[in-house]
Amino acid sequence: MTATDISRIPNKTLPTKSAVAVYHLPGGGGFLWAVATSPDRTQDIKAQTLGALGVIEVYLRDAGLDRTRIVKAEIVVTDHDNKPAFDEAWSSWMPAGYGPVRSFVQSVMPEGDLIEIIITAALLPPTPEQQAGGDAR
Repeated sequence: MTATDISRIPNKTLPTKSAVAVYHLPGGGGFLWAVATSPDRTQDIKAQTLGALGVIEVYLRDAGLDRTRIVKAEIVVTDHDNKPAFDEAWSSWMPAGYGPVRSFVQSVMPEGDLIEIIITAALLPPTPEQQAGGDAR
């Protein structure tokens, strides 16, 4: 294991916390973990869900991934009764047939936050070229 097997994108307001962490397995592949809230905390649950998913989309894209690589999603909301509106937004974003394992829980959150989404995504396996060259990233 080397110091480069894990990379992080720090949280902008709390540097002892990460917004994204990536672990590269020896030989290739690995996992990306990310957490997001909506950039606009004045919106309703559906709009905040789509806002948080937009943030996650950027994290995935920056890692060379797409939504189909998400294997687990943890959804935290302030009101469990918002599940139907969340499900509608989620269903419009997640490709059919690629839904990850998902949990949905209610919790107290900072003022204005209605939702927080935490995902785990699988990194792509190394290409044959990467395997031949010994570079799994």
